[in-house]
Amino acid sequence: MKRFLIFLTFVLLVALAFWLGQRGDEDAAAAAPSLIAQLSSPNTAGFAQALEPGGMQFPRDLGPHDDYQTEWWYYTGNLQTAEGRQFGYQLTFFRSALVPENQFEAGVDGSDWRTNQIYLAHFTISDMAEGQFYAEEQFSRGAAALAGAQAEPYQVWLNNWRAEEVAPGQVHLLAQGEETKLDLLLTATRPPVLHGDGGLSAKGAEPGNASYYYSLVGLESVGSVTVQGESFAVSGHSWKDHEYSTSALSEGSVGWDWYSIQLDNGYALMFFQIRREDGSLEPFSSGSWIDPQGNVTHLTLADWQMEPLDSWTSPTSGAEYPIGWRLTLDTIGLELEGQALMPNQELNVSTTYWEGASAFTGTLNGEPVTALGYVEMTGYAR
Repeated sequence: MKRFLIFLTFVLLVALAFWLGQRGDEDAAAAAPSLIAQLSSPNTAGFAQALEPGGMQFPRDLGPHDDYQTEWWYYTGNLQTAEGRQFGYQLTFFRSALVPENQFEAGVDGSDWRTNQIYLAHFTISDMAEGQFYAEEQFSRGAAALAGAQAEPYQVWLNNWRAEEVAPGQVHLLAQGEETKLDLLLTATRPPVLHGDGGLSAKGAEPGNASYYYSLVGLESVGSVTVQGESFAVSGHSWKDHEYSTSALSEGSVGWDWYSIQLDNGYALMFFQIRREDGSLEPFSSGSWIDPQGNVTHLTLADWQMEPLDSWTSPTSGAEYPIGWRLTLDTIGLELEGQALMPNQELNVSTTYWEGASAFTGTLNGEPVTALGYVEMTGYAR
């Protein structure tokens, strides 16, 4: 749904890196402009596309869909210690196919390293008590067991970062950086939530400009977070997005804002706004309102009003992000005001975007509610 621009940068960098490994720096530099043009083009020939609703099956669709151009498994969560110290985390795995499956001949040269699938992973920890944000990135090819994904038993991994099913309905997350570590057990509390029309989430009017998109929400989360050598026992709730597509943003789109919000009464909300260069929002922006049993109400752009209340300017990228919000959804009787739990949650890795832990308070049908969630904002840094 929301990560196309991240992916475009990722594919470009990895392709250039592989090219540099096969040719001299001078030759690779000369070849770069045509490579950039190729990867920036909307050429989707030969890849599967998201065209029809329905058809998603589990556990099959927990795994990879290599015939689609792009795919991601996104874990975010809000955690705290018994004493109330707050942490946020993101652990994300991206997959990109460099060529369609029917155009790739595996192992023609006898090498286990040959692949058309490239993987990227992002890992962040937000430490609200210290105001510290840690972000790391890894790349690898989907070969020689360096990175990959499978449905049964479910797992997705890149080097020593992984999400792995350890029991029915339970997934172990493990990632370690230079100064941080995440070791977390997630337990499902409801079935997968299918967004859009039976899992088909449209992003624009063009045929195939859509993804297959589901989430696991309300994941009970228990484990530990380590920062600067100190380990903390934590608990809380996580959110998983899994999306696969062969799609691009419509012409004139510059980025998106994505919100996942988990209310204290068991309800959950996801919505995304695709921003256009003329200041308007893409009409195909949409969302889902999820009850505690997992039943879904589809939302369109006309269902909500979002007003920015505060902003933060990154000293690194110069981008200005909204980090306070007022949200109104009259159709479900929800009014919320939210704030980033700390301003600087900007990733400056192979691409630049803001993704961070946030908190909300307000009312649902007149009753007070609180909520925690994650917000992602792309396209603000040029």
